[in-house]
Amino acid sequence: MTQNTTAPKVIDRLFYDGSCGFCHRWVLFLLRHDPDGSRFRFALLQGDAWKAAGITGEIPDSLVLQAADGRVLFKSDAVLELLERLGGGWRALGRLAGLLPRWLLDLGYDGVARVRRHLFLPPPGACPILPADLRARFDS
Repeated sequence: MTQNTTAPKVIDRLFYDGSCGFCHRWVLFLLRHDPDGSRFRFALLQGDAWKAAGITGEIPDSLVLQAADGRVLFKSDAVLELLERLGGGWRALGRLAGLLPRWLLDLGYDGVARVRRHLFLPPPGACPILPADLRARFDS
């Protein structure tokens, strides 16, 4: 008799700013496009999971993607990888944007980061209100 010893799948973890309305919208967008939870987990940059991840340096003013393969991606690299992982039209958009020089993409990322708190109000509380089945996809 053969026993199935498949290891649990390691998935990408997105660290985001818990006080940023724009970041919360990104998380909600990704949750909608990953309904079975096979691609992403989420954690606050200000939480214990960030400390436990062992990523050195100050907490960045950026989304941080800890990819399943061990890479740690910031700014436009993180966004492009997220779009790639979503697939379909989002992958095509990410690949098209990826043709631009990284310095230009990061300049655009930094521009949005500077105004994000003025354009998008933070959600009430530390975390968006989620159904119980989605809460399991968030690390503390």
